[in-house]
Amino acid sequence: MHTILIAAQKGGAGKSTLAAHLSTLADRDGKTLLVDTDPQGSLSFWRRRRTAQTPVLARASALAMPDVLGRARCSGVAWAVVDSPPHNTSLISSLMSRATLTVIPVRPGPFDLDAVGTTLAMARRLKAPMACIINAAPPFTCGDRQVSVVVETRAALSRMGAPVLPGQVSQRASLSHALISGQSVDEYDPHGRATSEIAAMWSMISELARNFPCQASD
Repeated sequence: MHTILIAAQKGGAGKSTLAAHLSTLADRDGKTLLVDTDPQGSLSFWRRRRTAQTPVLARASALAMPDVLGRARCSGVAWAVVDSPPHNTSLISSLMSRATLTVIPVRPGPFDLDAVGTTLAMARRLKAPMACIINAAPPFTCGDRQVSVVVETRAALSRMGAPVLPGQVSQRASLSHALISGQSVDEYDPHGRATSEIAAMWSMISELARNFPCQASD
């Protein structure tokens, strides 16, 4: 079983939105468990509105995570996508140590760049595999060119030594509209730009995860 952790120690990075959309794509690759560890419960809000039976959602605390992941592995789950809370260093550290890959969403802008250093340092200290995603970015301009703030954010992350996935997830209304109706964006607007961006990210994330050994449960 591969465990994908979505982590950022700053609120508003878009972790829950990414977790919901990525988990439905993961479920097409194999049985998937979506784990909500954020007390805000955004994923639980989405799951209650969802008519599809998958992905299955579990709420979990830090103490419950080893048991949740262990039972998931025993039941044949191929992918666990975990949404983490911000501002909880001990929980994020615990989740990181169990993750196959930690995905760190970064919004373009100085505040998010300033905050991401703490998450990067934690991953390095734990020797946890990680990848940054430029998230909630201004859409591409004519000619499919990234706007300057996205280019600058990517360059800044590279200077910090952070691995950054190509492309971006743009700020698009369809991402939110889908969640309100309990859908993922590929279900809500299968041929839209948001769907192609999320699908490209999942393709890269899943390929990276397969290159790392699955973490053992406690």
